[in-house]
Amino acid sequence: MSGMRPGADGRVAGPSGGVAAERAPGYRVWAVPGLPEVREGDDLAKLIVAAEPGLADGDVLLVTSKIVSKAEGRIVAADSREDAIDAETVRVVARRGALRIVENRQGLVMAAAGVDASNTPAGTVLLLPEDPDASARAIRDGVRDALNVEVGVVVTDTFGRPWRSGLTDVAIGAAGVRVLDDLRGGVDAYGNPLSATVVATADELAAAGDLVKGKAAGLPVAVVRGLAHVVDAHADGEGARALVRGAADDMFRLGTSEAVREAVTQRRTVREFTDEPVDPGAVRRAVAAALTAPAPHHTTPWRFVLLESEASRVRLLDAMRDAWVADLRADGKSEESIAKRVRRGEVLRRAPCLVVPCLVMDGSHTYGDTRRDAAEREMFVVAMGAGVQNFLVALAGERLGSAWVSSTMFCRDVVRDVLGIPPEWDPMGAVAVGRAAVAPAERAERGLEGFVEVR
Repeated sequence: MSGMRPGADGRVAGPSGGVAAERAPGYRVWAVPGLPEVREGDDLAKLIVAAEPGLADGDVLLVTSKIVSKAEGRIVAADSREDAIDAETVRVVARRGALRIVENRQGLVMAAAGVDASNTPAGTVLLLPEDPDASARAIRDGVRDALNVEVGVVVTDTFGRPWRSGLTDVAIGAAGVRVLDDLRGGVDAYGNPLSATVVATADELAAAGDLVKGKAAGLPVAVVRGLAHVVDAHADGEGARALVRGAADDMFRLGTSEAVREAVTQRRTVREFTDEPVDPGAVRRAVAAALTAPAPHHTTPWRFVLLESEASRVRLLDAMRDAWVADLRADGKSEESIAKRVRRGEVLRRAPCLVVPCLVMDGSHTYGDTRRDAAEREMFVVAMGAGVQNFLVALAGERLGSAWVSSTMFCRDVVRDVLGIPPEWDPMGAVAVGRAAVAPAERAERGLEGFVEVR
């Protein structure tokens, strides 16, 4: 478009001065020069209006968070930037050496919690605004009062992005701007339905402003003109908080190594399940994870029987209940005591899927003496436990709850008979699988004292 220039209304004018592509959409973006060094207590709206008195209805102001932080006194003394990051961090998402990606107090997931040690006196750091949406509203209201114009305001900060190299500005605060443009329910130019398209308009505006503000040019404010349709005086709502993906919808909530540790430590036994069917593919993926567990002699001592039909589950559980009742009666338990015990064991009946892990001793060695043969079996049993743990953790990764119950080990012949499995398959409990009806209770962190001996 050499030789063309944007008009005041944002459209593009040709070399002759006529308006080219009269109906083609366009906009203009420019940095605001002449802003002084911002100090605590400064009225940003007044500073911006003084530097850019020609603001008009429908303009969008893009304000770098750094000057908002300075005006709001978010400069703190800090001997260590790491200590300041610790204080602003709610949750560590990923850590690689000194670099930390964290969720900060504003709910933003970003490097170093937004703590910035640049462009601030030595021995101090800049924190992000306490409430960036409120900061944006204050600037918007101040401009309205001064010029009687309706503008949108986006407070911006610099982010990296997953899967993409480089940095860009995004919106961390907004007022008077529709931050998301939800196109779901519409159709594209070919008539295809749009089912997942939600445009992050505020982030696109922030990135446009970054092109003219730069990172070191001393131009912390930019103006976008020509996109009045994104400005709405009643669009505050959640502000830029609406751009933050909630935990339930965040498929990448943790970094890789963090996710592995979280999966292991946060796995919980679930005893109440919803009626939602279990995806058979998810269970099979969990079995595949189980098969990666360590095992002796390069063997594969695991077999998994999947009871996916209600009929198969009821048949097995009825037979196991009858065997258990017979054992309890043989122990001399009263009928009342037996009924209570049976009721406590109903967790398997409440699950929409059951899995019976079985141990096989294929490839095991026979030594001919009791001590070594017992140790050989113990090696295989340990491998079985490792496989089941892999299975349970992988289920948790599929957002499925589980409970590993030992009951099949007390009536192995009954289980083999009902399931029609070979006599050399040794049932090692049963795993109830399903969607958790309620979130499992938090578990207190266990210290290492009493569990570790160092020699």
